[in-house]
Amino acid sequence: MTDSAPSRDPLPVRMLNESVYCPRLFALEHVHGEWADSSDTVEGRTVHRRVDRPSASAPPEPQEDPERPVTTRSVRLADPELGLVAVLDLLESQGGKVVPVDYKRGSPAPNPQQAYEPERIQVAAQVLLLRAHGYTCDYGELYFAKARRRVRVDVDAQLEERTLQAIASARQIEDGKQLPPPLVDSPKCPRCSLVGICLPDEHQHLLGNQPRVRPLVAARDDGQPLYVQLVHGSLGKRGGEIVVRDKEGIQGTARFEHTTQVVVFGNVSLTTPLMQELCARGIPASLHSYGGWFRGMVLPAGGHNVHARRAQHAASADPRASLKFSCKFIRAKTANARTMLRRNHAEPPRDVLLRLKELRDELSRAPDLAVLRGLEGVSARLYFQNFAGMLKGQLGGRFDFNGRNRRPPKDPVNSMLSFAYACLAREITTVLHRIGLDPFVGFLHQVRAGRPALALDLMEEFRPIIADSAVLWAVNNGVVQPDDFVVATVGVNLKKPARKRFIEVYERRLDDLVTHPIFGTRISYRRVIEIQARLLIKVLLGELPEYPGFQVR
Repeated sequence: MTDSAPSRDPLPVRMLNESVYCPRLFALEHVHGEWADSSDTVEGRTVHRRVDRPSASAPPEPQEDPERPVTTRSVRLADPELGLVAVLDLLESQGGKVVPVDYKRGSPAPNPQQAYEPERIQVAAQVLLLRAHGYTCDYGELYFAKARRRVRVDVDAQLEERTLQAIASARQIEDGKQLPPPLVDSPKCPRCSLVGICLPDEHQHLLGNQPRVRPLVAARDDGQPLYVQLVHGSLGKRGGEIVVRDKEGIQGTARFEHTTQVVVFGNVSLTTPLMQELCARGIPASLHSYGGWFRGMVLPAGGHNVHARRAQHAASADPRASLKFSCKFIRAKTANARTMLRRNHAEPPRDVLLRLKELRDELSRAPDLAVLRGLEGVSARLYFQNFAGMLKGQLGGRFDFNGRNRRPPKDPVNSMLSFAYACLAREITTVLHRIGLDPFVGFLHQVRAGRPALALDLMEEFRPIIADSAVLWAVNNGVVQPDDFVVATVGVNLKKPARKRFIEVYERRLDDLVTHPIFGTRISYRRVIEIQARLLIKVLLGELPEYPGFQVR
């Protein structure tokens, strides 16, 4: 008995177009399963809306010779020898010959062929599929919707050979262990829908191949999270809206396209149609107790980037790799904590600033995770011993803070810190899930049931500059007052109106623009978190040599 070679899935012809246009784009979409919409992709779907509806009639038999032309929409063809599969937008047949027509959203190219090479090869692949099924097919056509023009593509021996070479190259990318490198300073990147996933300029800049980083990633997310605080209530779906109800009726609505996540506090039910729609749109929903304790999440189906997860699990099991990543996280955290004291402390102690700088350098020489955690504990104690000096004026003086305490927090400032850290952990958990990493397998924090270890790892560098900063702003600007808290034997919690005000402060901090210290681009902290997580993937996959921790200046 002999072992047979493993069968391959057929290669979609539209992916063949991508592989010629940009090999990395092809690998991200076809191999890693990445996808993101842009105005171009949405417009492209609109152009294809009519031809994507299959015709009632089947395509003609190859030997048929009808007296009048036959047009068939949305024809699916596959051939195992070519290793291709395609859905032809339009198939026209007359006189025993067929012509595939592929719809494009734009205008003809400004070259003698009036089409770019990826488009010509895509049509040529469709012609080869038709020939493999016994049809007589000499050429194909491209229909450009914007110009309302057709362009003929003659499939001669040379174009056929280039198409077969493109298929072989795409298969090599499928079999390769690494992604093709991003393009360098390419004009193709600005309009690419995956530019925020690929990060071509940031990638090449970190490798020293490109001196400048173009602002290709949107500075902010267009959407906003929806927070709901109700003792009894429900969230449902009505058309394109999320509807918030309680016993008195509708309390508000939010459009799906404007919502990035749903955060629920209290005894609130979510209808099944709403959860279906949230998952279909990739919108996570997190559930909290009325007091703010995190209970769980409703998440879209994830795990598409299996390659990144496999690399993550391997690195987590490797003590050297775990130490290397952990060192980067804690170095950035220590540096950012020192910056917070320099910027906000009434009289920043020079000896503390010097010691934090020394600790930051010592972290690089930690021989193992135990020593690293010990150094991190020292820096955290120094920082929180001087945290009260950042509570300014009469408002800040009304809050007593004598160091960090938790589980449960015993004073208002620690209550806000714990709540802000919980919000930040939830934010990073949703980001990690969305980009394909496992939030529960980390490097610094021990793996424990229910603990999002990687989210806690990645949030270390953001604790001072996002969570702590939000607490300081809320206190120093009078957003919260000492009587805005419920003090009980089980700890201290924000009252509902104060929690709403604090959430607004926290969300504004996430949307604040910051100049990235490495790339020089202006983006929101929310964007920074996603970029750092995607850079982590690049390091895990061996595309970048080391993780660049985020340190504000």
